[in-house]
Amino acid sequence: MVTRPPGPGLRERKKDQTRSMLREAAAGLFAERGFTQTTVADIVAVANVSERTFFRYFDSKEDLLLPDSVELFARIEEAFRERPASEGALEAACGALTDAASYFAASSLTALAHPLGEVREQARAGLTRQVAEFEERLADLVRERLPDGTPDADLEAAVVANCALSTARAVLRTLRNRREAGLPVEPAALLSRAFGILTGLGTATR
Repeated sequence: MVTRPPGPGLRERKKDQTRSMLREAAAGLFAERGFTQTTVADIVAVANVSERTFFRYFDSKEDLLLPDSVELFARIEEAFRERPASEGALEAACGALTDAASYFAASSLTALAHPLGEVREQARAGLTRQVAEFEERLADLVRERLPDGTPDADLEAAVVANCALSTARAVLRTLRNRREAGLPVEPAALLSRAFGILTGLGTATR
């Protein structure tokens, strides 16, 4: 008889439900009133929880502009594992990050495209921090994908993960510069283009 691991307990399910309610309440208010005109008090009133509860889940309302980091990283891992076996490690990592960015486009990347001044910078910094913290986990996933006997597999995995995530951070920087210059921005398209540049570097002729 196969023993299945227990699912999340009641406490965890309630925490997930509360987090989701806060995000949904915030999303509705941001769309209706705008980010700057929405306060934490407004959000908790709609979600029917206290401000103390809000700050158990989020450090500030700026955090609500970003996807949940656990969900984001889980999505990247899932996308990475689903990449075709024929792809190399770098191509798979770039593809997984692109897939995840497309999935979360309505939250993180789209939010970062709005002219929110200091708020936008804080949100971008938060996303950059989340991505950097995921680097070690991505390196582990890359190493699992490398063929057995790959020389310096740990080093190669670290380099691939660093390059892929550094490219994602370069996209955020480019978005900021283009936006400040009054140029149109398409975050998802720019990310795809950046990864195309990265994967082409190794085959470029001089």
